[in-house]
Amino acid sequence: MATIDDFHKLDIRVGKILKVEDYPEARKPSYKMKIDFGPEIGAKQSIGQFTHYKKEELEGRLVAGVVNLPLFRMGSEVSETLTLGFPDEDGKAILVVPQKDVPIGGKLF
Repeated sequence: MATIDDFHKLDIRVGKILKVEDYPEARKPSYKMKIDFGPEIGAKQSIGQFTHYKKEELEGRLVAGVVNLPLFRMGSEVSETLTLGFPDEDGKAILVVPQKDVPIGGKLF
């Protein structure tokens, strides 16, 4: 079982998706996204299975991401952050997004 101390080790921040590209090299349909997590963290690359969204729907959207996990290689690319989502009833990844406009880089507490 995880402890509250384990939870506090995770650095979960609000980011803004700057750019979305197809990533056909992934085993499952995925996008390669560049996400800005503010001046303290900067922009990071994330590879995620959010392809049921149109790229235009994602660009400019606020999302939640874990920014302090080890890099994860996916094919020829590296995912630098884990963009958070939940599966819907069909198993599609639904983004975790703030309900209000909050500052980029804000840390979950």
